[in-house]
Amino acid sequence: MKVIELNEESKKDLLKTLLKRSPSQYREYEDKVNAIVNDIRANGDEAVIKYTRMFDGFELNVQNVLVTEQEIEEAYKKADERLISVIKKAGANIRAFHERQKQNSWFESDPKGIFLGQKVTPLKRAGVYVPGGKAAYPSSVLMNVIPAKVAGVDEIIMCTPPGKDGVIYEGTIIAAAEAGVDKIYKVGGAQAIAAMAFGTDMIPRTDKITGPGNIYVALAKKAVYGNVSIDSIAGPSEILVYADETANPSYVAADLLSQAEHDELACAILITTSRKLAEEVSRIADEMTAKMPREKIISASINNYGCALIAKNSEDAISAIDDIAPEHLEIVTADPYTDMMKVRNAGAIFLGAYSSEPLGDYWAGPNHILPTNGTARFFSAVSVEDFIKKSSVISYSKEALEEAHEDIEYFARAEGLYAHAASIAERFK
Repeated sequence: MKVIELNEESKKDLLKTLLKRSPSQYREYEDKVNAIVNDIRANGDEAVIKYTRMFDGFELNVQNVLVTEQEIEEAYKKADERLISVIKKAGANIRAFHERQKQNSWFESDPKGIFLGQKVTPLKRAGVYVPGGKAAYPSSVLMNVIPAKVAGVDEIIMCTPPGKDGVIYEGTIIAAAEAGVDKIYKVGGAQAIAAMAFGTDMIPRTDKITGPGNIYVALAKKAVYGNVSIDSIAGPSEILVYADETANPSYVAADLLSQAEHDELACAILITTSRKLAEEVSRIADEMTAKMPREKIISASINNYGCALIAKNSEDAISAIDDIAPEHLEIVTADPYTDMMKVRNAGAIFLGAYSSEPLGDYWAGPNHILPTNGTARFFSAVSVEDFIKKSSVISYSKEALEEAHEDIEYFARAEGLYAHAASIAERFK
């Protein structure tokens, strides 16, 4: 791992390098993705079947597109009992956390006859995308589905690519069943996103699509946004550890590698005011990498996007954190709670030596679907709020409107909207 002095030039170079990882930079894929999306929109199931055959090698049809109750039962029989138990426990923690995010409608009135409020309504139908094959993540199923369920969404459907034999990974099916998915469709890739966005005879149109995926899925979500809501256009995973001389270098190194193993584009950064810590973490990380099953992936990630930055002081360190706006931020300092309050931009914050990032991936309860590529400057983790909408409620009595009507009419005319003014004035002729 490279050890670099943190200054304006090195920070600028780092931010420029990290930006290259954004899905928006991969424009060579956009034409292919847009062609698939447009084909699904125009030809529906015929195109869905065609691309499933082309990309997954599975002969899809109306009879086999849905995961059946029998297949769900077989998944439970096939899975290790420990996996089922862990999914249940993790799901309970995730559900408990998201229950605290629930919002209620509110209304208020006054003696003049003014009634105002906000009506909170769950979405009617949400769509969840789950990658298949080696990229199957039952934990992400829980993180996508449970907030929607807590929000009160009427129907939750899930799309995931099948194997050539039409089989879905049992962990994915079990997580979906435990979380409360209503229907699981054996469709993957950009074609699944387009089908959930526009609707086909087999797959119903959804109000929102959430979930991770490859570059085709990310760009498909970008292409359909506006026809349907999405969670985000997620980029590769990233972790930033802010540590001082009190941190255990082995813990820090291990945590950095936990994200670097996701893929070659993942990013792992250490920021510290201690050169000694930076050099020890760099050495230990190299030693640990050599022993990892995903050594090649980790090495590529660390070599291209990993580094240890040495800051002059804590102020420079915090400033760099806010500029990077990491998806995952670990603070391993003498006073992590105070340091946390100084940070403005981060997707999820982990405090102290025993709050390793994978704790958030699997267990603690907060959502692990987080803003990436610096979008933590303005985006948040997926939450219950993603699956509700808010309608303003307004009611005035004649007496209340009479008191305000001249001001409203004046305001409308000031904007040149005379019919607006007349709409109010008509009531007081």
